[in-house]
Amino acid sequence: MIRADLILVLGGSVKTGSRVARLLTRRGLRVRIGHRSGGTPFDRTDPATWAPALEGARAAYITYDTDLATPGAPETNCAFAELTVASGARRLGLLSGRGEQEAEAREKAVARSGADWTVLRASWLAQNFSEGHLLKPVLAGEVALPAFEVGEPFVDAADIAEVPAALLTQHGHAGRGYELTGSRLLTFADAVATIAEATGRDILFVSVPADDHAAGLAAEGVPDEVTGLLTYLFTTVLGWRGAHLGDGVQQVLGRPARDFTTYAHDTATTDIWTDKTTDRGAA
Repeated sequence: MIRADLILVLGGSVKTGSRVARLLTRRGLRVRIGHRSGGTPFDRTDPATWAPALEGARAAYITYDTDLATPGAPETNCAFAELTVASGARRLGLLSGRGEQEAEAREKAVARSGADWTVLRASWLAQNFSEGHLLKPVLAGEVALPAFEVGEPFVDAADIAEVPAALLTQHGHAGRGYELTGSRLLTFADAVATIAEATGRDILFVSVPADDHAAGLAAEGVPDEVTGLLTYLFTTVLGWRGAHLGDGVQQVLGRPARDFTTYAHDTATTDIWTDKTTDRGAA
């Protein structure tokens, strides 16, 4: 096992980052969480915050808190990776995406830094339905997306988290890339139906044109840059670019990826998908 005196986890208060931080802490490792609103102040848009976050770190888990398609992401990550190496943090785990040219540019930027890097190319997170922008539509009982019959191997954030927790503390992963996906392809309609079954609620999936979806987001006050990113993901990244399975979870952890049905039933027990309005009305 690699001795990591201190591991910096970026985005340590969100989906994968928080899980990585918890796993490393449970293993007795020192963890520093770098986040704009908590832990050690870290802002990707403010290079003055980078060096303090990296001080004393020997490894880092790098995520991007918006999306890889954000303008300037490759350049920002190249500069940060170079500073990471200069600061003495040799091991870097980069959470990337599948099928995005911007993601590939970001990966190449990190590879040029001179670090012992490992890239994790993840499919669509299952937790987007419970911890992300799809939670509100699920609670409302109707999920409208421009997804149509696209198959996606939704991956559990818990699986993603276990992988960097392993690769940042073990030998044999430097210079490699792993595709992290779920165990099977599901359409978004399949995923919503699985959640409906797990919760015992009526939740409808509706396919809508991309323009109508974007207009609906704008009407809800979603920022233009977020709407643009989501439109890009649904119209460009989903589909043939991502409609295949990866075996990264099996390669690193020695076990199959968790199934979406397991995620749905486990999440349903937390009551995060409980329709509070309906409950109050029934009471």
